[in-house]
Amino acid sequence: MMLGQEPRQTTSNLGHLNKPSIQALIHGLNRHYYSIAINYRKNKLEEKMLLNLHKKKWTDGLTLEPFDTHSKTNEQTVQMLSLAIKYNKAVQEEDELPPEKLAIANVGRQDAKKHLEEHVSNLMSSNIIQTLGTMLDTVVF
Repeated sequence: MMLGQEPRQTTSNLGHLNKPSIQALIHGLNRHYYSIAINYRKNKLEEKMLLNLHKKKWTDGLTLEPFDTHSKTNEQTVQMLSLAIKYNKAVQEEDELPPEKLAIANVGRQDAKKHLEEHVSNLMSSNIIQTLGTMLDTVVF
């Protein structure tokens, strides 16, 4: 320790050190702690490893959802009467209104057809996955 400074503070990193804040200076943190912005390039192998970090495995598609929750979501999706009523109303309005007024009338509204299609496709895919997984489990085990 020469002149009350640590030798690390006099190295070639001096130009890259971030200045401590006033609060850090008051608490004396400039003597023992400093931060350096680290920026480095990753090679292809490291990038591939980081991209695969949270990737799903092929076996994740075979895991079955508990039957109680699956049947509950099925019932909730089937009983979406409000979206069906909105879609029916939108179809009737399409017949009555001219195209110019129809475009203005639908601004800011929820598109019932898109939501119905999305819920139905999710329901169908989850039912197919659940059925295939159940059949696979009965054959294998």
